[in-house]
Amino acid sequence: MIDVDQVRADTPGVSHSTHLLACGSALMPKSVSDAVVAHTQLEAQIGGYEAQARQSDLLDGVYPSLARHIGADPREIAVMENATVAWCHAFYALPLKRGSRILTCEAEYAANYVAFLQRAKRDDLKIEIVPSDESGSFDLAALRETMAEDVGLIAITWVPTNGGLVNPAAEVGRIAKANGVPYLLDACQAAGQMRIDVEQIGCDFLSATGRKYLRGPRGTGFLYVQEKWLDTLEPAMIDHFGAPWVERDRYDLRDDARRFETWENSYALRAGLAAAIDYADHIGIEHIQNRVTMLAALARQALSEVSLVDVQDLGQRPCGIVSFSIEGCDPTSIVKQMAASGYAIGASTPSSTRIDSERRNLPTLLRIAPHYYNTEEEVRGAVQCLASLIE
Repeated sequence: MIDVDQVRADTPGVSHSTHLLACGSALMPKSVSDAVVAHTQLEAQIGGYEAQARQSDLLDGVYPSLARHIGADPREIAVMENATVAWCHAFYALPLKRGSRILTCEAEYAANYVAFLQRAKRDDLKIEIVPSDESGSFDLAALRETMAEDVGLIAITWVPTNGGLVNPAAEVGRIAKANGVPYLLDACQAAGQMRIDVEQIGCDFLSATGRKYLRGPRGTGFLYVQEKWLDTLEPAMIDHFGAPWVERDRYDLRDDARRFETWENSYALRAGLAAAIDYADHIGIEHIQNRVTMLAALARQALSEVSLVDVQDLGQRPCGIVSFSIEGCDPTSIVKQMAASGYAIGASTPSSTRIDSERRNLPTLLRIAPHYYNTEEEVRGAVQCLASLIE
């Protein structure tokens, strides 16, 4: 059970507006912003190198914290600037044979898909979109049917940026493992709103951000690399942190996932990410998931009762992202009007998930994404405000 009053007391942002955009960048707890500010102030007082040395134990604690949160080993964790960088490090490092197929989903995110396109052009690869089932979810039967020796990678987004969908990540993992195919999972929107267990999922790689449901600072993310890849996988780009220069003509890759990191990074943001992970684990991810799911269901039900509103979510068990369109209304204008009324919501353009958007003929969608610090009254108030703007 979450003590919502205490969580709100820990969250200064709730006093400024009703923030319903956790899928964009959630409100940080005070402990997270305090950690970032404290380390920044220490750098100002004694210098960046000196602050890192003094706080090294605290800063390095982010690895066991992240590992604990997703059921991994600290050796399998790399801290990155964001989820896209994390995802790209894994994707561009994979040695895919010419002519091999990349299997992905209809709701794949734009940043990932343009990377598919680049490698397809550069390395003579093929992109194959596995269709969705009747619920809109990634079709497991279709995935099984298309598996063959020329499949080089399965790469899907677990929770797309719009549509409320939760793809069957663990079931995909079992199919990938049975066929010996690498599996790259984008967990950007999943991390912090639902339980992640990489062993149970069976993914080889997983990327995520800190700024969304984990409530960390912007400019943070992480990459999980399954242990078996640490003997063979070489990053597409290296520096002398991930690959120490041991002789004039030789470097040695680090023996852990931090081979994907570079020497320079923001230690203040790293401190904030560690604080965010610890805060989420203190609350309990199952409690978080239950409350987020409940608040999102409340929003869907309330929106479905508003004339001109079409809820556009997919899947049998939708997540915390509620996507909808409003007939005859400009989404950008609605976002601005809601902000002026004290409600932060967002919008998602068709280009962010082009395959899904074209398949369903979707316009720019509005998004309401409550988090566990929101109240039922805030969700109802947001929908009432929205209704007053369009009716």
